Amino acid sequence: MTISEAKHIVWDFEELVTPNEDDIFMYTEALSFLIKETKDPRYMMELGGYYYGKKIFDLAEKYYLLADEYDYEEAAACLGYIYYYGRTGSPDYKKAFECFSKSAKLGNIQSYYKVADMYKNGYYVEKDYEKYIGMIEKLWLMLGGDRSNHYLVPEVGTRLAAIRGKQGRTEDAVRLYQKARKSLEGRLKRSSFFGNFSIMKMLIEDYYRYAQPDMDNIGLYDMYYLLKEPSKWEFKYLGKVHNIESVISGSEINVCFDGKWFRDINEFIMNAAIKDAPLAQIVTNLKDFRRA
Repeated sequence: MTISEAKHIVWDFEELVTPNEDDIFMYTEALSFLIKETKDPRYMMELGGYYYGKKIFDLAEKYYLLADEYDYEEAAACLGYIYYYGRTGSPDYKKAFECFSKSAKLGNIQSYYKVADMYKNGYYVEKDYEKYIGMIEKLWLMLGGDRSNHYLVPEVGTRLAAIRGKQGRTEDAVRLYQKARKSLEGRLKRSSFFGNFSIMKMLIEDYYRYAQPDMDNIGLYDMYYLLKEPSKWEFKYLGKVHNIESVISGSEINVCFDGKWFRDINEFIMNAAIKDAPLAQIVTNLKDFRRA
């Protein structure tokens, strides 16, 4: 294998919708080869990111650590997430804080709000909610404020919305949640990364602390909230009606979509598809959600 051949394998893999085992093997081998031959931290990050997305966190950590040796700012951020959430064991907030702080100093915005989170929660550092508010307020302005179209509007916007809610500024909170949701829906159409679904779930649950469902404007992600009670729903896609039902089974809420059962609401929203089209990718074409 040459460097040129390896690069083409990586580029071709990124265009695949449903790669098979051979595709995955060649992709990971090509990236391993490029890492060995070029020592380029971008390839280390790509391979680490692939394993993180597949929840193979020990290998993700391995390649993030390699990239971090080159002071690649995303590497320290990704390591921070591994340690913050205990992806390879128990949470290690000391390591997480050190990684996020390093990455933030290198200019990584995600690390900046994670450092803020640690002050909010008192993880490794002394709890300081006022410091947290100040950091999120500053970061929102850095992104462009209410007119921002920055990629990180969902993460920062939801944090600021929660702050506004606690301040009694309900209208501002609702507006920020709506802005964050719109941005996140677009991201989910492009990427099925599990972390984005987790953000959406929390966003919807927090949003409905301050708003009531608009039954004339229900969408896929409102199901995170509406399916918590046993209920039946339907919607149209390309003129055909599709059905959703939630039922309580013990401590779980199982969801049936067009006759196929899912373990819980999150699994349904992440994995349900019409033919080969995931609902998250065609979300803007799902119309007329209503109770069945």
